[in-house]
Amino acid sequence: MDKHRVREIIAKRVAQELHDGDVVNLGIGLPTLVANYVPEDIDIILQSENGFLGLGPAPSSGDEDMDLTNAGGMPVTIKAGGAFFDSATSFMIIRGGHVDVTVLGALQVDQYGNLANWMIPGKMVPGMGGAMDLVVGAKKVIVAMEHTAKGNHKILKQCTLPLTSANQVNLIITEMSVIEVTEKGLLLKELGPEATVEDVVAATEAELIIPENIKRMEV
Repeated sequence: MDKHRVREIIAKRVAQELHDGDVVNLGIGLPTLVANYVPEDIDIILQSENGFLGLGPAPSSGDEDMDLTNAGGMPVTIKAGGAFFDSATSFMIIRGGHVDVTVLGALQVDQYGNLANWMIPGKMVPGMGGAMDLVVGAKKVIVAMEHTAKGNHKILKQCTLPLTSANQVNLIITEMSVIEVTEKGLLLKELGPEATVEDVVAATEAELIIPENIKRMEV
């Protein structure tokens, strides 16, 4: 499966988790693609931690305004009725529990709902950004990522990289599966378009709870 199709599958499936009226924060990278697949009958409000509510789609080529960018520095548009504000107000929205869903990428996630998505020891990084606040402040935390990295497990029994948060992830969506984090462990809920149960088990270090009947993603 090519990279574009992998990212498309993940973004489309994440979009199905959004509901009318949700305030949603999309992390940089793959999560930003989710905005392209929100169903037409669903009206969500996109929030960006650098000070926006009401982000619109990416601008057409040539229409970019580099004074209007998301937290990842990518050009965006703003919908009618959207709002601009300072960083303090933005994080008041996040920390105050007003974000319904945050969608984040990950380097690692584990069976306890721990998330590591900001640092690999020995590599220069810009910092954690708003992720630490988002995973604690948002009502629902979805990890959207490729299931493995160059064949290495990313869904682990326990994260080995520095944590962004502990016990906060609710749902993991990859091109191979939809996995819910429960008190009893990781529950395999759906299979990707080309994945089998055996494929998912082999690509996952953590033990999975596997029900008798597992539906396939509708993407």
